[in-house]
Amino acid sequence: MPHVLLAALLVASSTATAQTPVPDGGAPSAPQESAPAESPAPAAPATAAPTPSEGSVSREELEQRLEATRQELREDIRAQTATQAVANNDWQEEWTEEKRKLELFTLDGYLRVRPTLFYKFDLGKPALPSGTPLGRQLWTRSPRSAAEQTQAGANMRFRLDPSFNVSEDVRIKAQVDALDNILLGSNPDSAYSGDGRNNFTLFSENQSPANSAVNAFKDSVHVRRAYGEVTTPVGILRFGRMGSHWGVGMLRNDGNCLDCDYGDTVDRIQFVTEPFAGWYVTPMLDFNSEGLSTEKANALGEPVDLTQSDDAHSLVLAIARRDTDQQQKAKLDNNQGVLNYGLYFTYRTQRYATTTETGVPFDDANPSIPVTTTAPAFVPRGGTLYIPDLWFKYEEKRFRIEAEFAAQLGNIDGRALTATEPTTQSLRVAQFGGVLQTEFHVIPEKLHLGIELGFASGDRAPGFGNYPGRQGTGSDGNTAPGDVEGRQYSCDTGGCSDNAIRNFRFNRDYRVDLILWRSILNGVTDAFYVRPGLKYSIAEGFDVFGSVIYSQAFYEESTPSYTSKALGLEADIGARYVTEDGFVAGIDYGILFPLDGLKDLGLPGQELSTAHAIRGMLAIRF
Repeated sequence: MPHVLLAALLVASSTATAQTPVPDGGAPSAPQESAPAESPAPAAPATAAPTPSEGSVSREELEQRLEATRQELREDIRAQTATQAVANNDWQEEWTEEKRKLELFTLDGYLRVRPTLFYKFDLGKPALPSGTPLGRQLWTRSPRSAAEQTQAGANMRFRLDPSFNVSEDVRIKAQVDALDNILLGSNPDSAYSGDGRNNFTLFSENQSPANSAVNAFKDSVHVRRAYGEVTTPVGILRFGRMGSHWGVGMLRNDGNCLDCDYGDTVDRIQFVTEPFAGWYVTPMLDFNSEGLSTEKANALGEPVDLTQSDDAHSLVLAIARRDTDQQQKAKLDNNQGVLNYGLYFTYRTQRYATTTETGVPFDDANPSIPVTTTAPAFVPRGGTLYIPDLWFKYEEKRFRIEAEFAAQLGNIDGRALTATEPTTQSLRVAQFGGVLQTEFHVIPEKLHLGIELGFASGDRAPGFGNYPGRQGTGSDGNTAPGDVEGRQYSCDTGGCSDNAIRNFRFNRDYRVDLILWRSILNGVTDAFYVRPGLKYSIAEGFDVFGSVIYSQAFYEESTPSYTSKALGLEADIGARYVTEDGFVAGIDYGILFPLDGLKDLGLPGQELSTAHAIRGMLAIRF
């Protein structure tokens, strides 16, 4: 209240000052009318009328004085409030005021809807007999009829990337997905019939929220990442569950693109420092697998890692010479070259692996009553991996060359996946992969031409090996000639005829095409490809593009045909429209001409059908 009265007095005083000047300090006089000319008044000493510069105050100056007075009052009130807060040992008000000086909460993300249409992705092959292992299967067919060759629908995702800026140096970041890759129309209210409202999906008018194990395989909302970030005088500390990305994204890809589906998420502690200008050194500790813990048994409370012997951890070191985006832009604008490169090295170990075997232990309280439970079993793993990854980029105003080369080397002393398998059979790991990208700006900001080369090592083991967990048609789950998928080593109880894993696998979010590697085989492995392409900007924000991809396996034994290396020739075209306010619309069309390597074993004259794909995109980024 005293501040309010003081403000009122100051305002009143300022208002009085703005009235007509008063001679001799008397009360202000009313305006006088002019005396008639014919009635002259007696002569008196006249006072010169004040000029604006001498005594009057303009309205603009008055408003400035009032605003200055109000600001002084605000500062006085803030100072007294802070003093009272300190006197009362109450820091909340002062802390809140400091946070208001920052943008406390920022939110990024996107909403996307993707219509798709796939036609003849089974390549016209005959249906396999019921019970055939998954390793033989090329594509998931319609369960109703093999004659159905069109699979169409639409899916969506709502991604949120919030950042809580606790201070200028402390942040908490997260990534939350809602309705992640939910197929539109997949949660009709009739899917959960507990209330008995609808017996027929024909009458469904509502989409229910997805609940895991109730009406869907996953929940409507799930938290993918959450980590802290602290800026210190010597670098940036990050800790928590975060994305992992390196180079062009061939091996480590965080999936932070509009059309990505997977993304590498790691539990990590890392520190980023810049000992020299432009040089970044980042040591990291990854928690790949903690094995057996009490987390599943105790829904609440602190989980405990019961043993360290089954843990898989990684020590990672990244060293990079890299310019910031602003530095790169400045160099390119000045017709200078930009050279960036780096090494990302991972060392990973695991001594034992945990399996689950069904045992029949007794209850301590009632020994005579057997209790069937699931008891843990440990198998020796003795695994060690060395994963070097080199990245290089050189760019000028008219062209760009970028490359990444990686290897996975190591050994697994015990290959057993269950306690009943031999625990002394060892495996070797020797995998190599690389990508070379070139881009030439033929007409700056208009026409761009490029070519990309990529390879992923393999061997003569049947199948590609993108899904080694799928059972092959050979004995003991091994792959056999003609299989599409399965493990890339061959072992049974008598020993290993092939104890090497040589097939390098590209990250699934590293996209090469629309059909063969993206959808049918789910990632480049055991093959190489050549991909020339172009992009033309019709107008600002509106681009058209196209590419041709030739793919070939390194060994004919890896293909379904077992006799030919050639896999396919694919042509993709598309258009994209992007506005400044975040709206994105696009459409892509692809056609795959399958070659002899995709034919079935024993059917060299088999005629394969051409596969087609149409992918749409409607999205809003913010």
